[in-house]
Amino acid sequence: MHEFEYANPTTKAQAVALLSDKAGETEVLAGGTDLLSLMKDFIVTPKRVVSLKDVRELKGISFSPSAGLRIGAMATFEELLDSPLVRRNYRSIWQAVEGVTSPQIRNFGTAGGDLCQRPRCWYYRAGFGLLPKDQSGKPLLPDGDNRYHAILGNEGPAYFVSPSSLAPALISLAAKVKILGPKGERTVSAEEFFVTPKVDTDREVALSPQEIVTDIIVPSATAIRNATYEVRQKEALDWPLAAASVAFKLNGRTVEAARITLGHVAPVPWRAKGAEQSLTGKTVSEETALAAGEAAVAAAKPLTGNAYKVQLARIAVKRAILAAAS
Repeated sequence: MHEFEYANPTTKAQAVALLSDKAGETEVLAGGTDLLSLMKDFIVTPKRVVSLKDVRELKGISFSPSAGLRIGAMATFEELLDSPLVRRNYRSIWQAVEGVTSPQIRNFGTAGGDLCQRPRCWYYRAGFGLLPKDQSGKPLLPDGDNRYHAILGNEGPAYFVSPSSLAPALISLAAKVKILGPKGERTVSAEEFFVTPKVDTDREVALSPQEIVTDIIVPSATAIRNATYEVRQKEALDWPLAAASVAFKLNGRTVEAARITLGHVAPVPWRAKGAEQSLTGKTVSEETALAAGEAAVAAAKPLTGNAYKVQLARIAVKRAILAAAS
């Protein structure tokens, strides 16, 4: 690990002031479950690390009927798991957190850190870059070991999958992300927060080098049926092979409006708008849920080694819909 300065601010403003406007010179330390690994492997080599652990403004979980649920960027997964309110009304968020089975990560991993974590792509983690290419400039992934890579949004140059556990649920629940930088505060939708990089120096999230996530705001979901369903290779700590989060409102027994987001199948959490249209106006049943799953993966373009993900994503959508309805 390279030598670096360690800064420990106590306010959001101090934290932002300590960040460099040059990408890579400074890094933000939340729980450290991802950043420390990246630094040990020399994937990132910051000159300064800015810790947020003592910034009280970034902590906590609260709710008001008018504003909805506020999740501080430094709220831990364990806090989300222990919240009766989250478990009762934001079931899709709670189920996504429950899928992270490591007690260590639950206690140290944070909501903001989960949104900002870097891809788990083994090419990236081995030092080949975010958009790995061979010496001729040809992308390595289409003909390489792409078992766990994207089946949607993979026309190039990005083939990794978004690793965030919370993102599919937050997008389906129409959440917003608050961001603070030297020019003040701004708010973006959770869907707009994630971006597909075009060049290696781009990030996968809509943050400039001098910005931090401060809060996640989720509208009231007391009248919204919602659920997350994830498919993993093992029950021990593992990232999902495919996931689906759904949120819909019923008018009687009919779906009035739906939002469906796939996780771990594209470089960004993937809004399945075809699936949403398929489900809207229908009564939830095995047949309509399966039809929505089919619509969700209609545009999938699997690579040489990951066609199995199409079936996993299809079934994840079906089971998430049925879980939300029940």
